[in-house]
Amino acid sequence: MITWSDNADARRPVMLTATGGIDRAAHHRLDEAWLGAAWSHPTTRCFVVSGGQVLIEDTEDGRAELVTMPTFDAPLTEAHRYFLGVDGDGVRYFALQKDSLPGRMDDAARPAGLREAGALLSERDAHLMVHAVALENWQRMHRFCSRCGERTAIAAAGHIRRCPACGAEHYPRTDPAVIMLVTDPEGRALLGRQVHWPKGRFSTLAGFVEPGESLEQAVAREAGEEAGVEIGRVEYVASQPWPFPSSLMLGFVAHATSTEIRVDGEEIEEARWFSREELREAFASGEVLPPSGISIAARLIELWYGEPLPLP
Repeated sequence: MITWSDNADARRPVMLTATGGIDRAAHHRLDEAWLGAAWSHPTTRCFVVSGGQVLIEDTEDGRAELVTMPTFDAPLTEAHRYFLGVDGDGVRYFALQKDSLPGRMDDAARPAGLREAGALLSERDAHLMVHAVALENWQRMHRFCSRCGERTAIAAAGHIRRCPACGAEHYPRTDPAVIMLVTDPEGRALLGRQVHWPKGRFSTLAGFVEPGESLEQAVAREAGEEAGVEIGRVEYVASQPWPFPSSLMLGFVAHATSTEIRVDGEEIEEARWFSREELREAFASGEVLPPSGISIAARLIELWYGEPLPLP
């Protein structure tokens, strides 16, 4: 039986889940006086988010830093100013939503999305970016009231939209999705390749939770729909925010009671059972490419595999 504590590699924190010492301080979001004072404080830092991207600067050690600025250098914005939290030193952080990222005189900074930057940033910077990107995605997609169609107004420092016409309050949307490593009685793992992925790219199965469905039911349904296998026991492992644009990935290990594979041909083009040795040889030969290290998929496979996956 696979458990999350089987090996030290699997116990490493899932990427994008650490707070990095940031307290979101949600109790301040409705306090306009406090927010105004926080914005004006000389130690407060802010950064611009646009189209899911921020500015980062590469560092000499091969990592990257989020480009932040004091608020007196911030570009003008109307209401699109989102309070993200406070760090252990009392520094407050805000994100500014703009139509484009600001230019940099020294050309040291470059735009990057979360898929690239998430693996390079510190835990603090990654947490700030995940929060900002998720809010920006929601704000751009939900500007009008779903009850009456009126344009809504931003409130709670970016975490609520209120309708001035009918009084409805709308909150950031998070869509639950299950992602699962399926194993069989022989200890093999089932990996699949989506139709739009490059040849050789394999990963775990995944899919969205449907209305009125439990997480365990979603795991069994998706495994059946995508690969044709039947699922028995399902064990929760960990979760990961995935704002592409608004998901929460819920990771599981699922134990198959059948092994015949019948791919759907729409989402999954190919699926295979791998023993650990078969997967190790496939990695070494280049026949199989591992999933991105930023995804919880890589951690689920590592849980079974017993060691870190090679870099994609």
